[in-house]
Amino acid sequence: MTEDEPNGAGTIGATETSFAIIERLRESEGERVTALADELELSKSTVHNHLRTLNRLGYVVKEGSTYHLGLRFLDLGDAARARRNLYEVSKQEMDELVSTIDEHGHVMVEEMAQGVYIYQSRTERAVQTDSRIGTTVDLHATAVGKSYLAHLPENRQQELLDQLEFVQRTESTHTDREALESELVDIRQQGYALNDQESFAGMRAVGAPVLGPNERVLAAISVSGPTTRLSGDRYRVELPEKVQETARIIGIRATYS
Repeated sequence: MTEDEPNGAGTIGATETSFAIIERLRESEGERVTALADELELSKSTVHNHLRTLNRLGYVVKEGSTYHLGLRFLDLGDAARARRNLYEVSKQEMDELVSTIDEHGHVMVEEMAQGVYIYQSRTERAVQTDSRIGTTVDLHATAVGKSYLAHLPENRQQELLDQLEFVQRTESTHTDREALESELVDIRQQGYALNDQESFAGMRAVGAPVLGPNERVLAAISVSGPTTRLSGDRYRVELPEKVQETARIIGIRATYS
């Protein structure tokens, strides 16, 4: 990576470098200058200059010789999430759903052809994966993503499908566009999507779209859990009914709040 060789026309290499450093700090529990320079293939002086600037602005903090993300990012995250009122209107409904089923719940919106979790709720027994608020997820390999795609207008759906990479996360992940499109037709008809170990082996999920005025897709929600608990009628009947009902309530609240 070099600062004077941007990845695309109209981009600024120095900005990309700063965010590469920020992303690496997010993924780790703290990094030293030398480690960052080696991992990003940058000079130590370049990394140090970026860190010093980010530190002065309050976005990076230094503890000894190790750098961490600063808490100032919390304010930016809240501002980004507040741009959509879905967080506030979905929080209570998702918490109630999750407390009833005793699993893990997610609220997802789409941005730049990726799903982004804006809220998660889970109980003590819920299985924790590597997802968290702000995590981006594959639209083709998740129940939230597939339920979102299925309820889009055809032109928008095709536009997003054109941008998907169809990364294979497990042996069960859809990597064939035609097969996914066929499933999306069924999902739209039944009103919910199933994810049977397509994103994580041993995990299943049920998702449904959050619809606003004129059936416009605002978001999608899902609940997930291990295959040992999400099976039989609970997986294919009980949870789809509960998830769809919660999604309908969130859609109504989002429309009239």
